[in-house]
Amino acid sequence: MERINRIKEVLVIQGKSQVWLAEELGKSTTSVTAFCNNKSQPHLKDLKRIAEILDVDIRELLVSTK
Repeated sequence: MERINRIKEVLVIQGKSQVWLAEELGKSTTSVTAFCNNKSQPHLKDLKRIAEILDVDIRELLVSTK
């Protein structure tokens, strides 16, 4: 599957875990792992919340289509 988001990359850069993000987001670890592996995509409101939690611009979580 083509990469759609960079959540996993941003977590690695920040030294944070998927488990940590799941707890902060109030989602299951399974859901966050699926987001990180691009097996499913978060709803826009969740993507916005992830950006807030990671203190990044939402655009940093998206892969450019150019």
